[in-house]
Amino acid sequence: MSTIIAGHFQLQDDVERARRALVDAGFSSERISGFYLSQPGQHDLTPIGGDNIHSPGAKESPMGVAEGAGAGAAIGIVAGALTTPVTGPLGPVVGGLVGAHVGSLFSFSKMKESGESEEGGRAPVENRPAGMLVAVAFDDGGLEQRAVDLLRDLGAHHIERARGNIVDGDWADFDPATVPDIIH
Repeated sequence: MSTIIAGHFQLQDDVERARRALVDAGFSSERISGFYLSQPGQHDLTPIGGDNIHSPGAKESPMGVAEGAGAGAAIGIVAGALTTPVTGPLGPVVGGLVGAHVGSLFSFSKMKESGESEEGGRAPVENRPAGMLVAVAFDDGGLEQRAVDLLRDLGAHHIERARGNIVDGDWADFDPATVPDIIH
């Protein structure tokens, strides 16, 4: 694996200008990759599209709905039973249904806040912004600062360091869902 320095640009023209500048600075053109990075959540990493099989923060929601509905139904049945002299035999049934519905609404307390991690899950990930990305790979550690300075001078933002392989202009092992190591 090689060191990779990547920077985000706004325009396709900026990507071509960065490619030429990197080659002119002595970097191998086969080890330079330029591509569009789509919005977080739209990377098509799963069979159903998107980045996750389940919505982040919703892992415990079904259990919360069941718990809330059960507790609400029990309370509703008791309340309905107490009103049987007035409501007749439908009191416990209606009380149970209304209680189950109201109780299920308390499942919202099982949802996670934005940025809060799941129990046993991964920590929140700082997403890469969408846009054009130019990456250059090299094995000589002395080239890192030169690549960073060059991309910064060309107007790159969110310059990051990674480990991987760029072969024939393709960052073969790029994973858009990994946490970027932002260095500038």
